[in-house]
Amino acid sequence: MLSIYPKHPGFVSYAKNVFIPVTNVCRNHCAYCGFRREPGQPEARLMKPEEVIPILKNGEKAGCTEALFTFGEYAEEIPEYRAWLEALGYSSTLEYLVYLCEAAIDIGILPHTNAGVMTRAELKALKPLNASMGLMLETTAELEAHRDCPGKVPERRLETIRDAGRLEIPYTTGLLIGIGENQEERVEALEAISGLHEKYGHIQEVIIQNFAPKPGTLMEGWPGPTKEEMTDTVALARQLLPEDISVQVAPNLIDPKTLIEKGVTDLGGLSPITIDWINPEAAWPAVEELQARLGGTLLRERLPIYPQYIKMGWYSARISRLITMLSDRDGYRKKPDEYGKQA
Repeated sequence: MLSIYPKHPGFVSYAKNVFIPVTNVCRNHCAYCGFRREPGQPEARLMKPEEVIPILKNGEKAGCTEALFTFGEYAEEIPEYRAWLEALGYSSTLEYLVYLCEAAIDIGILPHTNAGVMTRAELKALKPLNASMGLMLETTAELEAHRDCPGKVPERRLETIRDAGRLEIPYTTGLLIGIGENQEERVEALEAISGLHEKYGHIQEVIIQNFAPKPGTLMEGWPGPTKEEMTDTVALARQLLPEDISVQVAPNLIDPKTLIEKGVTDLGGLSPITIDWINPEAAWPAVEELQARLGGTLLRERLPIYPQYIKMGWYSARISRLITMLSDRDGYRKKPDEYGKQA
C-alpha cells in the first residue's frame, strides 16, 4: 500500500473521544490488569443504556468525534454476566454493542470498538457501524503474564487482526512494553504487524504502550520499562513498520516530546470528559497543556478513522454523513465553525 503522507509530517495527530468501559468482566486473567473485575466484586459492571447515552451526548457537546467502546473479552462465558445481559433485553454482547454503536451514530459520534479477539462474523457485523476498530497484539511471545488467558494466545490475536484486514476495517493495534518480553520478541511482533499490513493495508496506527504496574495485581511490584527501552522500541517501530502506519504513544503514561523525535506521529484519544479506565491513575492532559509541552510541534486533530482511509472510502453508508460533516479536505477534523460548509 502506498503512503499518502510523508514519514515526518511536521505535526502530531490526536483524536477527541469519550472512553466507555461497557463491561470490565473478562475471561482472561492477565497478571498486570487492574481493569478486570469478577461478578460479585463491588466495581464489576455492565453499563446500562441510561449510563452510556448521557456520556455520548455530553461527548458530542464537548466536540468529541470518537466513542471508544471497550470490553472485557468474551464475558458471556461467565454466567452472571449473561444474566445481566438478559436483564437488559439482549441475548449477546454483540447484539448490545450494535445497539450502542447505532445510538452513538444517531447522537453524532463515530464508534471505535475494542472488544478483544473477535470472529470474522462479529467483525463483519460491526464494520458498518464503526469508523475503525482495534485490538492490541501486545506481544507474540508466550509469557507468564498471560497464563490463564485464552484470548492472549498470539496467533488468536493475529487472526483477528488478519480478519479485519480481509474485511477492510481501518485498524489499531500495538505492543505492550515491559511485561516480560525481550527485544527480539518486540521485533517479531512488529514484523508480524508489518506483514499483515503489507498484505491488507488496513493498520492505521500501532501503539507503543509502556506497562504501568497496578496495585493489587500479580505484577504490582514489576518495574515498568525504562525510558531507554521505550525510546528504542519507538525507533524500532518506525524502522520496521511501513511509513503509512502511524506510531502512537499515550501522553498520559509517558512524556511524548523526545519520542516524537524518534518517530511518534500520533498521541491517541484524549478525552475532555472521561478518564482512562485502563489507567485511571493517569489523567489525560488537556490539549492546550499538551501543545504547550510540545513546543514547536503542532497538534492536529483527526477522526477515529485516519485521513487515508477516508480518501479511500473505507467506511459505510451508515456513517458517511458523519464523516463528511466532521472531516476537512485533508481528512482531518473540520473546525467546528466550518460545519455546514463545503469540506
